[in-house]
Amino acid sequence: MSRKIVVTSALPYANGPIHIGHLVEYLQTDSWVSFQKTCGNQCFYFCADDTHGTPIMIKARQEGVKPEELVTRIAAEHLDDLTAFGVAFDNFHSTHSDENEELVSHIYLALRERGHIYTKTIEQAYDEQENMFLPDRFVKGTCPRCKSPDQYGDACEVCGATYSTNDLIEPTSVLSDTPPVWRDSEHYFFKLSEFGDQLRTWMRDAKLHQNITSKLEEWFEAGLQDWDISRDAPYFGFRIPDTQDKYFYVWLDAPVGYLASFLQYCRQHGEPDFDAYWNADSEFEVYHFIGKDIVYFHTLFWPAVLAGAGMRTPTSVFAHGFLTINGKKMSKSRGTFINARTFRDNLDPSLLRYYYAAKLGSGMDDLDLNLDDFIARVNSDLVGKLVNIASRCAGFISKRFAGRLAAELDDEP
Repeated sequence: MSRKIVVTSALPYANGPIHIGHLVEYLQTDSWVSFQKTCGNQCFYFCADDTHGTPIMIKARQEGVKPEELVTRIAAEHLDDLTAFGVAFDNFHSTHSDENEELVSHIYLALRERGHIYTKTIEQAYDEQENMFLPDRFVKGTCPRCKSPDQYGDACEVCGATYSTNDLIEPTSVLSDTPPVWRDSEHYFFKLSEFGDQLRTWMRDAKLHQNITSKLEEWFEAGLQDWDISRDAPYFGFRIPDTQDKYFYVWLDAPVGYLASFLQYCRQHGEPDFDAYWNADSEFEVYHFIGKDIVYFHTLFWPAVLAGAGMRTPTSVFAHGFLTINGKKMSKSRGTFINARTFRDNLDPSLLRYYYAAKLGSGMDDLDLNLDDFIARVNSDLVGKLVNIASRCAGFISKRFAGRLAAELDDEP
């Protein structure tokens, strides 16, 4: 009996183009999906553009357009680039959609009804020059744990610590380059701290890679913290039901975009059955492919939110590392920050697909695109071996069978 599988890739954020670092994930996922389909399994691949949050609002303001116009244009560019690299989604949608608003509201209300939501007044960073509350990623400062400078207001990219924005040392607004002030604001919280036992059971059943479980153990040891799921106006996103100026934090409605893309597909095609895949007793399989920088959201918050709302949790989560170029981070100044469109305009996208497939493994180790190695592998493996086989076969067929294939010969009387 064939397996019934739903697969997703992390949603590309609608504030810039797809680059070759993003492509690691989409090419890895597409290859896995293609394998499942070749094996005769029913495998659906869903994705969407991640469209909400303050960065989108700010970028749209800078371009002099409405956020809706910006995200519609960017989503079309994303899909065009990914399609050019052979990524074949069954459906590509947007988090700024009726389906996503319907589902995130349903999940929130289910969580509230079950007692998993509460409100609390907190101090929040406020930019007096821009007259707005600042989301975590719009505050930078020194990590309170490892003392690394220039870290975001929610997590350190050096040591992996997570913290509140007001824990940062010498915080600064990235919008005005001024120190923020702290103002009181009522926020909505999800009781993540109550899901420790359920998450540990899910971790065991999901058979996560050791890299992921080791990181999860660090977070469990530090203690699970309840999650702030609200943001203050002005904010581009969905308003929280029964409020006037509170919006869902982008990281709550973004993963719901997986379900929204699936729901749109179901409604357009009449199948598969959405509820059959996402009810708590579902026997079907759901896998998420993500980068290691968002493991926290996908292996703690996301399964806990789904379980709390009475829905099924993911079968498992696969995480990959970052892309480096010649052993270093991609850099615009070095000319190694390469957009997908630049690559496809100059080289065959299938070459990059092959190189990534040849080097990717199951863990979270970074993948290095060594340009000399890339050239050597293409010339040796693809040209020297694969193309050479085709060339030899063509000569053999031409010499011995008058250039005619077996299917043509079988048609003769």
